[in-house]
Amino acid sequence: MRSTWTDSRLDDLNARVKSMDAKIDRLDTKVDNGFARLDGRIDSLNHTMVQGMIALISIITVLLAALIGIIATHL
Repeated sequence: MRSTWTDSRLDDLNARVKSMDAKIDRLDTKVDNGFARLDGRIDSLNHTMVQGMIALISIITVLLAALIGIIATHL
C-alpha cells in the first residue's frame, strides 16, 4: 500500500466518490418512487376494504331485519 497521496490520486478518488454519490442519489430516488407507489396501492386497498365492510354490514342488517320480520309473523 502506498503511503503517499499525489494530486492525481486524490483527484481520482474525488471523481470516484462523486460517481458513488450520484449512484446513491439515483438509488434513493428509485426507492422513494417505489415507496410512493406502494403507499398508493395500500391506500387503495384500504379504501376497497372499507367499502366491502360497509357492504357486508348493510347486507347483514337487511338479513337480520328480514329474520326478525319472519319471526314476528310466526308468533
